[in-house]
Amino acid sequence: MQSLYEWDFFSKKLDLTKTVEKNLKEFGPGLEDPAFTWQLITGVVQQLGNIDKIIEKAAPEWPIDQISIIDRNVLRIGLYELLYSDKAAVPPKVAINEAIELAKSFGGESSGKFINGVLGTVYKEIGAEDKEQKTEDKK
Repeated sequence: MQSLYEWDFFSKKLDLTKTVEKNLKEFGPGLEDPAFTWQLITGVVQQLGNIDKIIEKAAPEWPIDQISIIDRNVLRIGLYELLYSDKAAVPPKVAINEAIELAKSFGGESSGKFINGVLGTVYKEIGAEDKEQKTEDKK
């Protein structure tokens, strides 16, 4: 989250690879699996356009550039895990809970509720889509 925050804060003009390497060295000594960090960063960046569209749809009263940088990047990580990562490794409810905890720790007073609302909305939608798909598959 720290690296995505810095990258976003500087209008995506920083070298994200160098930023991640610096932050891993500074904040991640003893980190068991830096590969997970790289997977998240790479995945969020690759899906950034799709993720931001989902945020805009799930929180239409909050234009993406008006969401705080912390909340915006917590949502990006949470949505990446919720929609694109291996569900066996990170179950959807775990991804949502981790994002809420990040928001509570680093965001503003209402960040946890905001993150919960947006991710909850998306989770309900994908649940509805999964049910529709299963119904179609049975036909």
